[in-house]
Amino acid sequence: MTANQTSSASSLLSNRFVQAILMSTLFLQIGIWVRNIAILFYVKEMTNDDAFAVSLISVAEFAPIFVFSFIGGTFADRWRPKMTMVWCDLLSALSILAVLYAMVNGSWKAVFFATLASAILSQFSQPAGMKLFKMHVPEHFVQKGMAMYQTLFAVFMIFGPVVGTFVYQSYGIKTAIGIMGVAFLLSAASLAFLPRDRKNDDEKQKTQLLEDIKAGFRYVWSSIILRKLGGGFIAAGLGLGLIQPMGIFLITEQLGKPEGYLQWFLLINGIAMIIGGVLAMSLSSKVSPQKLLAFGMAVDSLTMIAIEFSTDYWFTLGLQFISGFVLPCIQIGINTMILQNTEESFIGRVNGILNPLFIGSMVVTMTLSGAIKNAISLAPMYVIAGLFFIIGVAVLAPLFKLKSGIQHGEEKAAG
Repeated sequence: MTANQTSSASSLLSNRFVQAILMSTLFLQIGIWVRNIAILFYVKEMTNDDAFAVSLISVAEFAPIFVFSFIGGTFADRWRPKMTMVWCDLLSALSILAVLYAMVNGSWKAVFFATLASAILSQFSQPAGMKLFKMHVPEHFVQKGMAMYQTLFAVFMIFGPVVGTFVYQSYGIKTAIGIMGVAFLLSAASLAFLPRDRKNDDEKQKTQLLEDIKAGFRYVWSSIILRKLGGGFIAAGLGLGLIQPMGIFLITEQLGKPEGYLQWFLLINGIAMIIGGVLAMSLSSKVSPQKLLAFGMAVDSLTMIAIEFSTDYWFTLGLQFISGFVLPCIQIGINTMILQNTEESFIGRVNGILNPLFIGSMVVTMTLSGAIKNAISLAPMYVIAGLFFIIGVAVLAPLFKLKSGIQHGEEKAAG
């Protein structure tokens, strides 16, 4: 890093909001990864490796995104953001107590409720966090702040499964669930250091909920940037969903390796994400978020297509590294574009509209991926996934000539 970049990063870390949100995220990631790994192992053990029971964990994690994402985003725009996040963490911790009580009384299936409850509450907390980012982080620091935020997620991609496995295997499910509850409480405590919510946040004229929902859709539709971003979300979701469940078959069928080799793919992906996140942070003041996003999607598309032709383990592992390396470009580009091109009062609803587009399209192709594999074999699926990402880049291309900033209505001419 240059002296200017070091000074910039230091200034960002001295921001009260950034300190609090990173600390909160640290505790949340500990709780989430302990939850994910411990419940996965526990359900497998209790059901003798029943695939349907294991799949219900994913249902409990992803279903709330469809049902509550837009509702949560709408209420995040109506409620005070700091208090929303604190209450979500406290209610998550309270739900953990209920799960522990149920388990003590012999109902092991209550563990599904732990995932479901925290997943629902996150649909209210996450857009509130984005709103706070908009309120408290200076415009020129937004992209760098998002890079730090995503790098923290990448670190837990590596260490999260290790922590979760250690806790479950050493202390069992009840201790793991207890750690989840403590993590949520510590996250709430970290958020106490945030600046107070603005008084007028609680004094806004209360409109009908349905009117707020309609206004959210009109707002997204009136912005060419948000519309194009939604199209890119759909294309990326379709491509990612097609190959996301196929990693284990890539290892065993195409590369001819045992299932255990999958862990090295996940490890190399996490390391690459950390390196890519740090690099993206250093380039944040030089590269526009839309170019960062398009670059990440374009490179990812090429690695997916290249995987079809690779039968060498090490070459494929290298492609996996490249894919993980550019993933922060996609994540940082998306979040920065949303923050830079959305008014503070609409942050929650914009998140609530765009995120389900990605998750929904991903789930569609995830559902069909098994049947598609049986019909056309594994390798062509990676080419199709790569083509979806290229389509996403084409959708985003018109945004290169647009300046960052909130533009509605008038920008249609530029599209």
